[in-house]
Amino acid sequence: MSEATATIRILAVDDHPLIREGIARLIEHEADMQLVAEADNGREAIRQFRALRPDVTLMDLQMPEMSGLDAIIAVRSEFPDARIIVLTTYPGDVQVLRALKAGAQAYLLKTTLNTELRHTIRAVHAGRQSLSAEISYDLAKHATEDALTAAEVRVLRLIADGHANKEIAARLSLSEDTVKGQVSRILSKLEASDRTHAVVIGLRRGIITL
Repeated sequence: MSEATATIRILAVDDHPLIREGIARLIEHEADMQLVAEADNGREAIRQFRALRPDVTLMDLQMPEMSGLDAIIAVRSEFPDARIIVLTTYPGDVQVLRALKAGAQAYLLKTTLNTELRHTIRAVHAGRQSLSAEISYDLAKHATEDALTAAEVRVLRLIADGHANKEIAARLSLSEDTVKGQVSRILSKLEASDRTHAVVIGLRRGIITL
């Protein structure tokens, strides 16, 4: 096998230059890895992927212009064999599931870059999925829970934006009693003590984002 075919060609996508610099430093001394390109948003990530066809893409989720999740969906629809590692600060189980369903093979927290990045790159390049113990535990913990419906997620977003039930009802063209019922179910499903607690849980789990 030649050196060219042995080298894992990597695309790093993150809107924070310091993160991209950190990734570059971590892999620059790895004989089997090469950082071939960088991008700071989802649209640029798609363009770079089309041009370079990297072996592994490191994809942030929260970025301007186009999110990492939308970029994963776009890349995987055009290149079904694309191997993508989500790189994020958000460990929420709902967000993890969204990323995996979109086609990511691994989900890595930025806090574990120094210890897990190189291992995860090699694992994904070899065709394996990779989740940290923390993320796997979080997924298992919530696997049997009753998920919020799309309508309940919309209500939770409006609660997070500071709207009262009456305002939510007006915005969604619902009765106030209907909204009260949805809020009650949200609190029950999330095991939240009140509306603020529900928002905190929703943000932590990746059900909603600000």
